[in-house]
Amino acid sequence: MTTTTREIHLASRPVGTPVAENFRTVTVELPDPGPGEVLVRNTVMSVDPYMRGRMNDVKSYVPPFQLDRPLDGGAVGEVVASGDDSLPVGTVVLHQAGWREHALLPGSAVRPVDATRVPASAYLGVLGMPGLTAYVGLTRIAPVKEGDTVFISGAAGAVGSIAGQVARHLGAAKVVGSAGSPEKVRWLTEELGFDAAFDYHDGPVAQQLKQHGPVDVYFDNVGGEHLEGAILHMADFGRVALCGAIAQYDAETPQPGPRNMMMIVSKRLTLRGFIVSDHADAAKEFFTQAGAWLADGQLAYRETFVDGLDQAVDAFLGLGAGRNTGKMLVRLG
Repeated sequence: MTTTTREIHLASRPVGTPVAENFRTVTVELPDPGPGEVLVRNTVMSVDPYMRGRMNDVKSYVPPFQLDRPLDGGAVGEVVASGDDSLPVGTVVLHQAGWREHALLPGSAVRPVDATRVPASAYLGVLGMPGLTAYVGLTRIAPVKEGDTVFISGAAGAVGSIAGQVARHLGAAKVVGSAGSPEKVRWLTEELGFDAAFDYHDGPVAQQLKQHGPVDVYFDNVGGEHLEGAILHMADFGRVALCGAIAQYDAETPQPGPRNMMMIVSKRLTLRGFIVSDHADAAKEFFTQAGAWLADGQLAYRETFVDGLDQAVDAFLGLGAGRNTGKMLVRLG
């Protein structure tokens, strides 16, 4: 027998901001799993800012998406047919074959997760790649020290919202965040425990950050004006974890760098870019610590859901427009 299902392909490479026409929904037939394989019905899939870079045909730390092939990314789902005795029907698994309603995968390509203590979707956010990214950035890339002032840009997103809380648990004396709306600013300060936050639409980042510096650690999710403003207000010997630059992802031409680069020298700053997949050895430590924080109510998170594969592209486009608070996810079933 076969399973009729749908998946989203990259129809053309975006120029500038992606549009719906760059994607195509395709109906396919999947065979029953063979020995060592499982058929997974996806229940939740992730959309993430890094996926924009994979839509370009350029060499990077991860291969680009292929035209007329399904996109991929984090997803959780339920095994509905199995040729692997270690993964019986009903097992909830995490894998990288998102952007489709069903996936036929080798058993080695999925990881069982416990969905009895937290929702399965948490393994795509707070207990997944975004959470691990926040933890690695503030423990290994720009380590937070007791008494530090920490600034997080894009602080209401999947990574930033966890990073601010991790900074506090690591001993930061002051945590400051930027976000894109008054509602998000209130969430940061009233629910997540940020000491201060500002809406970057309200004025230049450098001007708004001035009252909160000097900054010892900056976790950069945005780049551009945010990075320039942070450099201006960094303390001597400050550390910067360069995680992303969403402000530039849709740029059609190279964007100018910060105009105050000489301050990196005069302040003896350390700026270090990182990719979380290079730090898989930190995963066990992170899951143990984050799990304990969650159990104790010391780690909060929020998920923004859209429903159905037909809304997946719109959910992805919504990341650039700031339509998510916390992790953006697509419910598939």
